[in-house]
Amino acid sequence: MSGCIHPSSLVTLNFRVSHAESGTVMLSTFESSPATLQLGVGELMPALEARLIGLAAGDHETFHFEAGEAFGPYNAELVEKIDRAHIPADMQLEADAVYGFPAPDGSRYPGLVRELTADYALVDFNHPLAGKPVAVEVQIIGVI
Repeated sequence: MSGCIHPSSLVTLNFRVSHAESGTVMLSTFESSPATLQLGVGELMPALEARLIGLAAGDHETFHFEAGEAFGPYNAELVEKIDRAHIPADMQLEADAVYGFPAPDGSRYPGLVRELTADYALVDFNHPLAGKPVAVEVQIIGVI
């Protein structure tokens, strides 16, 4: 694996995504196994793909994204009050926890339970870093 990253490269890399202000790490491969991702097919956020172009194996960079640039703006319409009667009985919900909620087509959407009462759950379907500044550290291992 060699060469510079181009818009359709297959890239093996370690990455660490964190909230830029608090430093809270949301996802990291540095402590486990590197990821191999195909550029140009939606596996990476477009803002990061654009910054990877031109990097090569061995490069180690940290990119800073303004609020909303990496994971989009926070959308208040993605916060839903769900009647408990519409939540599967086998889902034992807790506040401040993320669950996969079923969609009509059978797929599942992750949502953070912000509030929980006997009558409803207030669920936030925004990405946890939506509308926030983000830092992404990358270490390029290989490029095809």
